[in-house]
Amino acid sequence: MPRLLFAVLLLLATTCARAATPNSSDVWYDPAESGWGVFVKQSNTFQFLAFFIYGPGAGNGAPPTWYTAQLNDTGDGTRLNYTGPLFATTGTYFGAPWQGDVATQVGTATFAASSVAEDYSHATLTYSVNGVTVTKSIVRQTLTAYALSGTYSGSVVGTVSTCSNPANDDSGVNGRFNLTLAQVGDSSATLTFSFVDPNTAYDGMVCTLAGPLTHNGTLYAITGAQYSCTTPGFSPGSIVSASVDLLDQTGQGVEGKWTATTSAGCAQALYFSAVSD
Repeated sequence: MPRLLFAVLLLLATTCARAATPNSSDVWYDPAESGWGVFVKQSNTFQFLAFFIYGPGAGNGAPPTWYTAQLNDTGDGTRLNYTGPLFATTGTYFGAPWQGDVATQVGTATFAASSVAEDYSHATLTYSVNGVTVTKSIVRQTLTAYALSGTYSGSVVGTVSTCSNPANDDSGVNGRFNLTLAQVGDSSATLTFSFVDPNTAYDGMVCTLAGPLTHNGTLYAITGAQYSCTTPGFSPGSIVSASVDLLDQTGQGVEGKWTATTSAGCAQALYFSAVSD
């Protein structure tokens, strides 16, 4: 396939508005321990965690306990790994006038993302409280379906690498598109990108990807996406695999990540972001 086609395929999955590492803001929990969990709010390279767990006590009489943690990014830029102090806070009874609070560090906490490529829904949480260390495998907690269907306008950036013919590699592609997203609940979705960039050779290209949805917390994913693209010389057989990750709803629209491999050995890694029309 010509270099241009690789560049356009790239357009289907890289966002100009998103960082290379995903945002872990969500409700996380251990499915085997309903009623236990942690809220994660991430801001750039910082995370604030609020734990809702159970304190020491006799059997089922253990009182519910809240702790908070303030973590900083210690990862390698590709895998999230945050660590920092964990605090126990005492404050005024909610029914009385506020008298202030006292925060005491009682341990540390570490939030480590999955080491599996393109797995953004599993993590390992390790924390210690007064010398007691706990390690748990946690997942994003899914609430209700998000309504993503609609028409959008956006842009995409990304890279193509490892091609058997190095001339097809491209370290940076960007472009504008119109997007139609058709969603069937939490079952499936079809994304149709119509590129509208008069100054580029891919103006007028229409590419579609579709498949079953996986819903984890605030994120959707399509694994093993079906892919088609209307442009002269394009062969569907040239796409070995394709998927969409980090597909979620923003305050103004949608965003996500596209990855794919081709029979020519090219690895496509792309982000897209779009606002609702």
